[in-house]
Amino acid sequence: MFGRKKPSGDKDKNPKRQPSGDTSADGTPEPSSSSSKSRKSSSKSKEKKSSSKDKSRSSKSSSDASSKASAAAAGSSSAKSSSNSNNGPGAVSISSNTAVFRVLVPANVRPGDEFQVYAGSRIVRVKCPADSRPGQSLQITVPVDPNDERGKDGGKGGSGGGAAGGGGGGLPDVLRDSDNVTKIPNQTLAPGEQPAYMVRIPEGVRGGTQFPVTINGQQLMVTCPNMARPGMSVRIVPPPPPDNANGGAGGGSGGQSATNLMNRPPGRIANPNKQNDKTQMFEVVVPKGVKPGQPFALLAGGVRVLVTCPKNATSGQKIRFHLPIGLVNRPDGPKSKLAEIKLSYDKDGWTRTIRATDMKFQWTRFDHQGGVDTRTRFDTERSAYVRKLEFFGSDSDRMRTGKVSLVTPEKGVVDSKIKSANGQDLVSYSDIASAQMKSYEDKIQWFQDTCAQLCVEWNEGHMRMNVRRDYLLSDSMEAVMSLSRKDLRKVWRFEFIGEAGIDAGGLAREWFELVTEEVFDPDMGLWQTSATNQMCMQINPASEISCPDDHLIYFRFIGRVMGKAMFDRQLVKGHMVKHLYKHILGWPIMFNDLKDIDEEYYNSLKGLKDMGADVEYVGVDFTVMEETLGVKSTVDLVPDGANIDVTEDNLPEYIEACLKYRMLGRYEAQLNELLLGFFDVIPEPLLTIFDFQELELLMCGLPEIDMQDWQDNTEYSGEYDRDGPNHEVCRWFWEIVSEYDHEMRARLMQFVTGTSGVPARGFGSLQGNDGNVRKFTIHGVSLETCVYPRSQ
Repeated sequence: MFGRKKPSGDKDKNPKRQPSGDTSADGTPEPSSSSSKSRKSSSKSKEKKSSSKDKSRSSKSSSDASSKASAAAAGSSSAKSSSNSNNGPGAVSISSNTAVFRVLVPANVRPGDEFQVYAGSRIVRVKCPADSRPGQSLQITVPVDPNDERGKDGGKGGSGGGAAGGGGGGLPDVLRDSDNVTKIPNQTLAPGEQPAYMVRIPEGVRGGTQFPVTINGQQLMVTCPNMARPGMSVRIVPPPPPDNANGGAGGGSGGQSATNLMNRPPGRIANPNKQNDKTQMFEVVVPKGVKPGQPFALLAGGVRVLVTCPKNATSGQKIRFHLPIGLVNRPDGPKSKLAEIKLSYDKDGWTRTIRATDMKFQWTRFDHQGGVDTRTRFDTERSAYVRKLEFFGSDSDRMRTGKVSLVTPEKGVVDSKIKSANGQDLVSYSDIASAQMKSYEDKIQWFQDTCAQLCVEWNEGHMRMNVRRDYLLSDSMEAVMSLSRKDLRKVWRFEFIGEAGIDAGGLAREWFELVTEEVFDPDMGLWQTSATNQMCMQINPASEISCPDDHLIYFRFIGRVMGKAMFDRQLVKGHMVKHLYKHILGWPIMFNDLKDIDEEYYNSLKGLKDMGADVEYVGVDFTVMEETLGVKSTVDLVPDGANIDVTEDNLPEYIEACLKYRMLGRYEAQLNELLLGFFDVIPEPLLTIFDFQELELLMCGLPEIDMQDWQDNTEYSGEYDRDGPNHEVCRWFWEIVSEYDHEMRARLMQFVTGTSGVPARGFGSLQGNDGNVRKFTIHGVSLETCVYPRSQ
């Protein structure tokens, strides 16, 4: 058994960083651009400098949050760049005066190494990014050469540049096919049909990962099937080559070639796992006891699905439904690999299943007989609620509106597919189910690869974010809230006004770190530390008092920043309480989750449950007392709650109302804006592959854990009290933990303390739920008492 506790003392402040002097990771530096000449002046309040925190606020009221941001977006959409980059803060849409090339990382090149490529008629040097590997495709950007006509017409024609060997000469119009590609001979093709190719899987490629190939002049990314291995061949049919798709490529012995992407669409994905739209019909008998409109679960072709009994059907009657043929086993053919994929989402008995009517994800709880648990009255051990975000009006590209609520799990559904910008299916149910079974590292890779396909191509424009360091938060909020949803998926380049520096990644990392660190600061008034774990932040229900005019605008801004950080592989400087990660994912919230935010309140509700009929003598009604800045107020948990006394009969409804209020009602408006901003960037189905612990690790990164400090600040009790670290079991424990990688150590911290965060002052500052310093404790119990490890 492990004890867990958290840090005390004041929050450490990171000193402000010096201006970054990064060089371009894209080969050559980009030309600097300016902010827009059109600026909003009437809606901005005067700002006053502060060396510690920016306290400037907009003069707009919180009810005008959406209209203000929409007006700002309209002002910036027509912005044009100029030669002066210091016109003022804001977000500027930059039209590209650059050429975009795609290049493969050569063999034996490690992250951080430089290698040469031909970009048109010029030789450029590219630094391999830290997260890239040999064979991976990179996109580089270089300024257009006015003397290189091929840079203007998509790279056609012209002559190649020589290199160390002195070779020059004509550039090929079509790139040579990869060595591991073989065209299938003697194919009979219909008009317009593309020939098929066999592609040999390279060494080091695992199932579900992608590798590049060149076929008929096109550079494609092929997804390795889940059951395949290096040396095997997969059959693919490449897409037809687009017009002007043959970009120029430099030749010569001094470096490899780069393909110009100015007049061609983004790199296409040849995915042999992709399913077609054909379906297969199933016929099933409605089980005994199932009523019209009631759901029931079954296995159809090896896949667990949820079917709703039609209103005109009864028990014993046959009904029919359809499933995509790629998801099921064929009775007359080989077993489908996708049919073996099981959704293993499981939380306290709740399982995520696929709904046969519309192929959407839905949480379901099964009873002991395997049927769907359809109980309706609240139960502290089995009942749960799921966050539902309902969008209103048109799907505006600028600013969407919606309302968040807690609903029973069967009402909180999530799409199982994602469409690209051009309306084509990018991710299907089978892709999500397959990704959910991957390891944490492979999940991240799949997530990042999918985000890369959703990212707007550089040649379609990018965003220049100009901010002043002394007014970082207000400038950043105004800039981000002026963007459309498409702008949020463009490449962002940052500039701190008045400072020299080219953003090749370093300024972006600094911006995300400084902005999220400042916005999560309790002194800002938007967030506050958790009562049970001071390493975690929770939404301040009284944020309107600290920021009366624009607190909701800031929460929409926070959501967009958090979503953009995940989209761009950046980190957030702030750990949230566990149930907020569940709200983002749409995971079930149960009564036990109250313990993580207020253990005293949780125990008091349990005490009422144990009182039985005597609860009516306590004098409790359906209200809750709130205190803000010393002022107390009464809040009704249900309509006219002050006139409803709690009795043994309505106690479940009272506990249910308390759970909904503490998990959402106290800060419904703030969470609503945060989720709207987050999903402006990240499609919700893309998150269904993660659990709430993985989401925290993805957003906040893996912590650096000092093993010696951990051991030095550990106490021993129970069976290990006498021998302490010299006990055989304790030695085994530390031997195993020392062999863990960063991910496993972070997961152990999550198991014990509830978060992966490490106290800034080390493990000696761990605090317990009561706020007192409580060191990490290993408590020994007898085998009869507890078989498995547990935390408390």
